[in-house]
Amino acid sequence: MWFDKDKLLTVPTLAGRDKPVVDISRLHRVLGTPLNQVPEGDEVAYFALGCFWGAEKLFWKLPGVYVTAVGYAGGSVPNPTYEEVCTGGTSHAETVKVVYDPAKVSYDDLLKVFFENHDPTQGMRQGNDHGSQYRSAIYTTDDAQQFAAVAARDRMQASLTAAGFGPITTEITPAGDFFFAEGYHQQYLDANPNGYCPVHATGVTCN
Repeated sequence: MWFDKDKLLTVPTLAGRDKPVVDISRLHRVLGTPLNQVPEGDEVAYFALGCFWGAEKLFWKLPGVYVTAVGYAGGSVPNPTYEEVCTGGTSHAETVKVVYDPAKVSYDDLLKVFFENHDPTQGMRQGNDHGSQYRSAIYTTDDAQQFAAVAARDRMQASLTAAGFGPITTEITPAGDFFFAEGYHQQYLDANPNGYCPVHATGVTCN
């Protein structure tokens, strides 16, 4: 029972806008690197695992990560606002963009962080956070990422099944447009160290 886009909330589709809702030339609050830059030789990955505040912090702490940013992916509306995404009318998921040096941290390392730090069996939610924006998703940038993501999902499914969990609902699909979220969402838990955003880990490892 994999992710089914037909199960997204049925609400009116919104129009979006032409311009980003944040200044994407700004610097990362923790790493000091530009949000919208990919150095030569670095690669990009996109992960949705519930509330993006806590999810982003998981990745910016990893050695080899150049920059992280939060935004919206997997939807159909250009440059949506947070409020629009929360209606379900844009079909986006709260997503973390990770720019990383593959010589220092592998895509498999990132997949392990992804699968071990949320519950990928919950469908349109994570814990008390309900809605299509909280769904589990991996948006891949090439065939190698797609293959690796599916393989990691299958390994994780075996471990979850052995631990008594149900089927993974993670959406794994080629990446479309990523739209940066508003400035106050970027590196939120650095600006608000006591901010609410629990990690819904299952305790199951992705080997």
